Amino acid sequence: MGAAMRRIHVGNALSAFGLGFTVPYLYVYVAQVRGLGSVTAGLVLAVFAVAALIVLPFAGRAIVRRGPLPVLLVALVTAALGAMSLGLSASAGTVLLSAAALGAGQAVMQPALATMIVDCSTTETRSRAFAMQFFLQNLGLGVGGLIGGHLVDTSSASSFTLLFAIEAAMFLVLVAVMATVRAPRAPRIEEAPGQSAGGGSWKQLLGNRAMVQLCVLGFVLFFACYGQFESGLSAYGVEAAGISTSALGTALAANTLMIVVAQFAVLKFVERRKRSRVIASVGLIWAVAWAVAGYAGLGHGSQTMATAAFISTYALFGLGEAMLSPTLAPLVADLAPTGLAGQYNSAFALVKQLALAIGPAVGGPLGASLHGPYIVAFLLFSLGITVLAVRLGRQLTDVQNQPSLARSRVVTQGGAPADAVVAAEA
Repeated sequence: MGAAMRRIHVGNALSAFGLGFTVPYLYVYVAQVRGLGSVTAGLVLAVFAVAALIVLPFAGRAIVRRGPLPVLLVALVTAALGAMSLGLSASAGTVLLSAAALGAGQAVMQPALATMIVDCSTTETRSRAFAMQFFLQNLGLGVGGLIGGHLVDTSSASSFTLLFAIEAAMFLVLVAVMATVRAPRAPRIEEAPGQSAGGGSWKQLLGNRAMVQLCVLGFVLFFACYGQFESGLSAYGVEAAGISTSALGTALAANTLMIVVAQFAVLKFVERRKRSRVIASVGLIWAVAWAVAGYAGLGHGSQTMATAAFISTYALFGLGEAMLSPTLAPLVADLAPTGLAGQYNSAFALVKQLALAIGPAVGGPLGASLHGPYIVAFLLFSLGITVLAVRLGRQLTDVQNQPSLARSRVVTQGGAPADAVVAAEA
């Protein structure tokens, strides 16, 4: 791992650590501490999604034209201003404007950091780099949320101002860290048939059948998993399974713990297998997770068994997430023509934000009232992930689907090992 990649990973950890201070408490802060009501709090959460959907189409073009680092620095400063302003806001108008700035900054950080990882990695190291990013993000969010929970006091607005100030400070520290990064331009793997490296228009991206299918698959993935965590699935757990709020917190902790523990245990398994098959396997794992959730809420076991099953559901989702982190983001990068990784990363981030905006709106009411149909629908969505992944595999080249083949082919053909080739070229 080079110096640039180390700084990028430190940046990922710091940004997640800062977000962890405020994300779990945002609704309580707006609705109760500032006394603005549940409607305004709901609008704040919606503003985050809307801001992301507005800025991401432009972020991709900016990353392609200016490079990821300048775009990232602007996003960090914007997010820092939004966080500090949100901690000081007392009216609905200023809260919504501050949330828009914070949401826009956060949204642009994702594709900018992802593009920097692409530029600082090779085909062989990219999966491990993105796995490390996901690991540090979850660790940072967990530690930040834990510390923030001990600092916050719902009877004191100043305690929340402190949390937002810490979040803003983390973004500014990240500006100082990332300003020292000197990222090289890394080569991409072989392009898919019919792909062109020229131009940066959305029309060209939409003409890439593999990328379009990956975006459709990504939407279903995020809609059926992340879009349900804090809305439909939690509502289903409380209403159908009788899960207490403390048990719900334990389930979320089990999800994070599974990711932290399993991330590098599954990495070697994932690296040597076809990406399409890994994603298809995740669909099957999540189908089992939804079946277990069905038992928790619709079965006739004891409350202890229902709680254990519900916690297991979140843990199984975490296992699938650990398998996806070294698979999805590197595949997006490898589908991008040279120089357009930023635009492709932004397009995929846009799909993710769209799924996260629609997922709670659909899953929340369904999970709270129509328990049986909710479980059946999302079990079918998970099986759909498997079908879509198999279809995607047919659109990928052999090396795009299984990057480890690139190294094995060099050795099979009698050439020097890949590490030696890289060292010689350097």
